[in-house]
Amino acid sequence: MPPSLAETQNLLYRLITATSGVEEGFAAEENLPLGGITAVIRGDSRVSAFERVEVYANMYFYRLLDVAKEDFPATFGVLGEANFHNLITGYLVEYPPRDPSINEAFRHLPDFVRRSQWLEKWPYLSSLIGLERALVEVFLGRDARPLNCVDLRAISWGEWSSLWIAAHPAARVLDCEWRVDEIVRAVEEGLPISEPSRGPTAILLWRTNCVVGHRRLDDLEQAAFKMIQENTDFGTLCEMIAFKIGEEATPPVVQRMLTRWLEDGVLIRTVAERGNIQQGVRAVENTRGSDT
Repeated sequence: MPPSLAETQNLLYRLITATSGVEEGFAAEENLPLGGITAVIRGDSRVSAFERVEVYANMYFYRLLDVAKEDFPATFGVLGEANFHNLITGYLVEYPPRDPSINEAFRHLPDFVRRSQWLEKWPYLSSLIGLERALVEVFLGRDARPLNCVDLRAISWGEWSSLWIAAHPAARVLDCEWRVDEIVRAVEEGLPISEPSRGPTAILLWRTNCVVGHRRLDDLEQAAFKMIQENTDFGTLCEMIAFKIGEEATPPVVQRMLTRWLEDGVLIRTVAERGNIQQGVRAVENTRGSDT
């Protein structure tokens, strides 16, 4: 009885991803189909059945390698061609793709590097890969219509203190042990790569018009944006800032933060009352609109 379609697909997947090569991978299989490899793949005098599967195995790996180079250009720049090739090879052995979307193929790369010997030479590598992976996730993140200056002008003065705002669903803050954003910025601008300095770093990531931006946050803006992520009203946000820096210094600081957040497109307005925030956030996120 010939193998079923599902059995054939699973066999081909195992052969294509076999680390020892297609032929050795097939020899290690149990419950081989009657007739051997030719029961699944036809060969001829020019190309054997194993060679045909080997073509797909090479395509599989090099397609994933190309995707990795696109998603992790700074990591590629640090490691170089040969080391990057070896990194991706080792990762795919431990984490062969299981999801139909190629976007999920390298989700575990930061964790893989964090447990590897790669950190002996590049101790910041997992932080760098984590930042580049976060950039990909922000690009693919959910959409919602961000607040803009026109929206704010329509808000009366009396409504400001009770204005509920939240973070855009695609925006996020990444905490890093190294200032690896320096490397990413250098690669983006075509500048030489240098070793990053070590130190706790909060990096804001956002998406505007299908372009992902990133910048470092100081402690005050990090605390303020954390409140935004947890959903807060504008009055409470101002109270927190006033507590940290004083009431007189608060207005210009809040104005600068708000202006920059609007430029970055990282805010949305909720329609929630206190105690019913999440329902309001979901309602806003379901309102689709283009980024500004």
